[in-house]
Formats: sequence, structure tokens, C-alpha cells
Amino acid sequence: MNTRTIGTQKEQVAAKYLEENGMHIVEQNFRCRQGEIDLIGTHEGYLVFVEVKYRKSKDYGTALEAVNTSKQRRICAVSDYYRYIHHYRQDMAVRYDVLAIQGEEICWIQNAFPYVPGRRI
Repeated sequence: MNTRTIGTQKEQVAAKYLEENGMHIVEQNFRCRQGEIDLIGTHEGYLVFVEVKYRKSKDYGTALEAVNTSKQRRICAVSDYYRYIHHYRQDMAVRYDVLAIQGEEICWIQNAFPYVPGRRI
């Protein structure tokens, strides 16, 4: 099985887990020039952007460690674009979550990181 197939499979596991725990998934694999967001949903009054990370083992670090500042910045840029094209209000409550799958263990970190602005030119 290739890594893209495994990634897709784990994103489906993540979506199911989140829905079972109260999140309404509104979009999967949103892509634009700025990048990609794995899952977008609503939960407890928030519009939530979820990064799904899977690691078979800890040989190359944990799944949570893979969501570094650069990745966070990219997720925030994509979320800005998503909110813009869908006409969300500026004051809409937004949250950035990470759902880490380490082997078979699932760890959902709500509000995993704050908004990270892009670089200013």
C-alpha cells in the first residue's frame, strides 16, 4: 500500500472518529494554491481546521511533532482563503486542531496551535 492510500485511509478513520465525538465534517481535503487542509468541520460553535497526521512508529518522530510552525502557517493561510471564498464573517470563531494517529492510538488535540500569520511582504 502506498503512502497516499494509507493517508487517505487514516483521514477517513479521523473523520469518523471526529464525527463520533461531536464534530460535523463539512469538507475533506480542501486544496488551493496556498496548500491543503485535511478536514474542516464545526464543533461547539467553532469552524475547525483539522490536520491529520499518521505515524506507524516513532522512528521518525511523533505524529504531533510533524505539525511544525511552517505547517501551521500554511494551514492558517489555507484557512484564510477558505473563509474568504465561503464568505465567513471576520469574527467567526476558528480553531486549529490536530488529530494524531500513532500506530493504532488516536489523539485529538483541540486548539492545538494559535493562528500563525503568513509572511508580510
